[in-house]
Amino acid sequence: MNNNIKIRPEEHKDYKDIVSLILRSFREGTDYSDGTDIIALVEEIRDSEYYIPELSFVAELDGKIVGHFLFSRFPLSPAKEGGHGGADSTDIVMLAPVSVHADYFHQGIGSAMITLGIEKVKEMGFKGITVEGDFRFYNRVGFKTSSEYNIFATSGIPLGEPRCMMCQETYPGSLDNVSGFIVYDMYYNA
Repeated sequence: MNNNIKIRPEEHKDYKDIVSLILRSFREGTDYSDGTDIIALVEEIRDSEYYIPELSFVAELDGKIVGHFLFSRFPLSPAKEGGHGGADSTDIVMLAPVSVHADYFHQGIGSAMITLGIEKVKEMGFKGITVEGDFRFYNRVGFKTSSEYNIFATSGIPLGEPRCMMCQETYPGSLDNVSGFIVYDMYYNA
């Protein structure tokens, strides 16, 4: 893990750098997105009731923005068809999207920034975090398959593998009385 990473809440002046970082990160690091849909999702989250400005971060290394990630409120749905309360009905946050500058892939940036971000989520008192992504990466920073917590995937997009929908408790037993479905119907770009 890269111990020189600093994270701070994103600021409006960072938006241009964040856009170019996301485009390169997804174009060069994935085979399922060119980044434009990810930028649309970030903007949609920022404009929603689910946005938490204190949990939308940039990661810096030597004064340069090398990563961006955010946690937003995420109400679980009682049924796989959807339907959920608003932002005030949840103790869960979603980690998405996560972007590392393409020049800094495979240097521990992602692990470092997510580890620091999880600490901020814990400090704010949330019960758990959901994420959809590569389980080989996210398992290393404490995430487990969401179904182990009675939280179930519904979309399978972009990754059809069931282990790609994951959760993490913020303290032991924090998700014991929580259950539901991950439905992204509050976002057009999810």
